[in-house]
Amino acid sequence: NNKTGCYFQGNAVHTEKPLRENTFEIVVEFLLILLLLMERKLQEVHPLLTLCGQIVENWQGNPIQKESLRVFFLVLQVTHYLDAGQVKSVKPCLKQLQQCIQTISTLHDDEILPSNPADLFHWLPKEHMCVLVYLVTVMHSMQAGYLEKAQKYTDKALMQLEKLKMLDCSPILSSFQVILLEHIIMCRLVTGHKATALQEISQVCQLCQQSPRLFSNHAAQLHALLGLYCISVNCMDNAEAQFTTALRLTTHQELWAFIVTNLASVYIREGNRHQELYSLLERINPDHNFPVRRFLRETLKMSNAEDLNRLTACSLVLLGHIFYVLGNHRESNNMVVPAMQLASKIPDMSVQLWSSALLRDLNKACGNAIDAHEAAQMHQNFSQQLLQDHIEACSLPEHNLITWTDGPPPVQFQAQNGPTTSLASLL
Repeated sequence: NNKTGCYFQGNAVHTEKPLRENTFEIVVEFLLILLLLMERKLQEVHPLLTLCGQIVENWQGNPIQKESLRVFFLVLQVTHYLDAGQVKSVKPCLKQLQQCIQTISTLHDDEILPSNPADLFHWLPKEHMCVLVYLVTVMHSMQAGYLEKAQKYTDKALMQLEKLKMLDCSPILSSFQVILLEHIIMCRLVTGHKATALQEISQVCQLCQQSPRLFSNHAAQLHALLGLYCISVNCMDNAEAQFTTALRLTTHQELWAFIVTNLASVYIREGNRHQELYSLLERINPDHNFPVRRFLRETLKMSNAEDLNRLTACSLVLLGHIFYVLGNHRESNNMVVPAMQLASKIPDMSVQLWSSALLRDLNKACGNAIDAHEAAQMHQNFSQQLLQDHIEACSLPEHNLITWTDGPPPVQFQAQNGPTTSLASLL
């Protein structure tokens, strides 16, 4: 922007003229918070955020700049809460951020031009800020398990990105696009839309082909997403290869834990990989000999406290399955029924499939023939939807991506016919 005396883009602050002391102090504090967030020093972030919030609110100056700084502060605050898993606690901050971006969108640069160049500081253009607010909203919706809401905001953000990219070749727009696609791909896999997820993974590949730096920053995530897709279509050997590749490409602690946990699920589903599984569990948590049911109940308490709906649904159905195996049908039913309701709300296709199967077997065991028939019909409907989507996904030329484990993303795909898959292999 030719009007700005200072701007923040990527990882650097550029200044043409000295900023006023207050503004400079805020920018330095913001950058320090960014570094602490990247280093996962969350306890040190909180007091700095409190200080920055006070400085921004007390700052007297150009309205556009103040709103711009407030957006910066609120993005950091929302990110901090999401990093800490505090999805419920972040709602007031997120609402402020959404209101703030609406305010700044109504302000016009040409109407309020201060005489001091320092007051022209903007860390991002307003249009870019709007996309970023959509992005953090999508992140919140994903963590909370509001997948339809995540879909809605992703569509809005991607539409605006396409318009911006026709006029602006800024690399940050491509980064926003990749992160949005990574989130929506996970949404598709949860909601049982594997074919669409695969096509969006291909879009990420195409974006990474255009930028070596983008690929370097997202290669591990890309292989992890392919690993998740492979699990969804029951290609366990390919899933293992994708997760192993992703582990080789990342040093990020949380991403590493996510990948390793999913690799453990691959070993569990294969059924004959006990030694590899135990070795992996040892790497995840050396003291993994814990009482499973107590751990799941604690997970339920935490997820309920922060409205982590998908984690709650998964914990409920797993506890319900454990109680069913133990013969405690009443307790199993108390877990499975709310799991089914919550999974339908998200909607989580796998948990719905699992819950409906348990409800079918529970009602059979209790002699409730009508309820058992209804649950069996639900299970059949979910199974058919998943099977149809499975066949569609495997028939796409992009399905060949599951064999890619080295180098940059392949440029072309060769079409192949998807295999005929039995329902048993999907479950």
